[in-house]
Amino acid sequence: MIRFSRVSMTVSLALLVCALGCVSAYDKTFEQETQHLEEEARVEQEAQRAEQEARRAADQAAYDEAARYAAVVYFETGSAVIGETGYKELGWFVKQVAGAPPSTKVLVQGFADSTGGETLNQGLSETRARAVAAHLDNLGIPSSRLVIQGFSENFPAADNAASAGRKNNRRVEVTLR
Repeated sequence: MIRFSRVSMTVSLALLVCALGCVSAYDKTFEQETQHLEEEARVEQEAQRAEQEARRAADQAAYDEAARYAAVVYFETGSAVIGETGYKELGWFVKQVAGAPPSTKVLVQGFADSTGGETLNQGLSETRARAVAAHLDNLGIPSSRLVIQGFSENFPAADNAASAGRKNNRRVEVTLR
């Protein structure tokens, strides 16, 4: 039979309690550190979400501001040559929409009056739109942002029966989308 002294049993018991206490203290420290790291990660994610939302709001505000502007360039009968007034109008437009988000598309829509046939007017409205788009590209709006469309004599702005109405229908409208 093995006999243990009172001292050796006390030391053994003390070591056992320390070992249990140390594991318990380790577990508690590990748990606290894990909670701290999880909280830091949660706070970081919330900060990133808030930053993304702020960027979206700023982009939307810039788009809303820029969307208030449009340019209209008028042309002579049968022509796709931009006049001096048209160049000024396009320059003004580019300055107004400079703060729009880069993902914003610029619609360049060409129109014609009822003079000439449908095929001629379709080609003319597209050529006018391309001429305006080329100038916008020269002014710094990348062609990748330009959406060019020709509508011939469809969607008239005024009555084609009168000379003044036809003048208003020979146009290219530039807007944001």
